[in-house]
This record gives sequence, structure tokens and C-alpha cells, in this order.
Amino acid sequence: MRLVQFAVPGRGNRVGLVEGDRVLDITAPREGIGGVADLVAKGGTPAGVERLARRLRGAGRRASHAFASLDRLPGSRVAHLRIPMDPPEVWGAGITYRRSADFYSHATGRKKGIYDYVYDSQRPELFFKATAGRCVGPNAPLRVRGDSKLTAPEPELAFILGARGAIVGYTLCNDLSAWDIERENPLFLPQSKVFAGCCAIGPMIVTAGELRDPYQLELTCRLWRSGQILFEGSVKTSQPKRRCDELARWLLRDNVIPPGTVVSTGTGILVPDQFALRDGDRVEITAPGIGTLANPIRRGHRPS
Repeated sequence: MRLVQFAVPGRGNRVGLVEGDRVLDITAPREGIGGVADLVAKGGTPAGVERLARRLRGAGRRASHAFASLDRLPGSRVAHLRIPMDPPEVWGAGITYRRSADFYSHATGRKKGIYDYVYDSQRPELFFKATAGRCVGPNAPLRVRGDSKLTAPEPELAFILGARGAIVGYTLCNDLSAWDIERENPLFLPQSKVFAGCCAIGPMIVTAGELRDPYQLELTCRLWRSGQILFEGSVKTSQPKRRCDELARWLLRDNVIPPGTVVSTGTGILVPDQFALRDGDRVEITAPGIGTLANPIRRGHRPS
């Protein structure tokens, strides 16, 4: 089962069930289902989310939209895809791939440093990444900090937690990061990770019942500039040292994690420093079965 959110002029946020190339509107305000987060909270478990969505699917005639018509630049006058769920929290995992530990150690000029130690450690690196207001969905702009000269995309598989820590689904995440700020001092990590427009999620959520093996995917990232591909890289999700359920267990230790929380699992695609993001770039992250998360890049925060 694949779930999205989309906006319709005059009707606001809608919950969509993707069937083939169509999106069925299963929004049910009278049942308290105004967003996918409501589905996750009320369904609780992978089976519960799917069961609730199927019941809403069968409850009368449902409006239908072509997925391709929704996959467009957001605008107040057009129906368009939104972030597939408004997460109460987004958390990130770091240095889950061996190549990322090697990359960061080389970038900091250390033979063996903190990145190697965290890769080898029993305890994973977990950090707070974003709230819903700092996140964007498909085709909406990500934003480079005004005080960063080296910001890069970090393409990642992400999972969604339901009740009691159950993994209810998967999506894609761009954990946009100001590498120069982190490299200056590791204690600056929160500033390198958390800022307006720092995280993209989408284009859809694939439930755990449909994506039974999240470790058999290939993630591809493309960086476009001036109409040409500047960088392209890929990685297999079988390569990380940490599995999703392990990350979930560590995150839930002595911690209150609300249903609908998104956890991004770390990147194995490292963009070379010379391709630092610029205003006007476009980043695409693709995984079979989940789709393509595409976002333009803008520099600096534009107050809403």
C-alpha cells in the first residue's frame, strides 16, 4: 500500500491512496483522518494502518486524481503533492555506511577519528533533525543556510514509527547538511543539520506490508545544474551496518517518540565537495517502488 498527501485548492490537505497511476482521496474528517499522521496514529501497527486505509477506500465513492498531475511545483491555485506525512519529529542516523565513516575521516584529515569510532561503536549516532515546519515535500524548495559555503544532499531511506515503536512504512529523505559547519567543530552538528527547509521527505510512504524487505533497494541521487547532471551516485540499502529495527530500539530507549516520527537511516552517497549546492540546483533521489523525491535548491531562509 502506498500513501501520499496532496493539497487541493479550497479543500486543503487530503490523504491519498495510490493505486496504479491514480490517487484516491480517502480523507475522512468525521473519523478524524485529515492527514496520513492520523492514519498512523489510529492504525498503530503496519496491519492496522493498512486495514484502516482499506476501510476508508471502500466507504463510498472517492474522488480520483492522476498521480502525474499532482507531481508538480506546489502552488495555491493547483492541486499538488505535499509531504507524505507531517511528522511530529524527524530523527537521523549517522555513519551507518562504512564509506561514510571513511569519507568524513578523510575530510577532517584524521587517520582514525570520531566517525570511525561511532561506526564501530555498539551505540549508533542518532540526532534530532527536524519538525514538520522545517520539512518540505516533493518539488518544494530545500534551503541552504546563508552562513554555509558547503551544503550537500544526503540521500537516505527513512522509516516511519507507529504505536509502540512498530515500523509502519518507508519513504525517502534528503537530510540536507551544512558540512562546513560540522567540520569546523562536531559540536556544531545541530546547526549543520537543523534549520528552515533542511529536510525533504517523499514522494510517498510505502507500508511495511508492501515493502517487506527494505534492504533490497538501490537508492540513486542526481544533482542537476543548468539543465545537466552534475553528479550521479547510487548505493544499495543492503550495505549499512545498522538495520532499521536496531535504530528504532536505540531511539526508543528512555525516550518518548510520538507515532508518525520519521527516522532517516544515514547516507552512503557522498557528493564531492566541489559540487556544493548552489541556488537553482535540483536534487533527485530515486528508489524503485517508492518513486522520486525531487527538490529545487534555494539559498537562505525566506520568512513565511
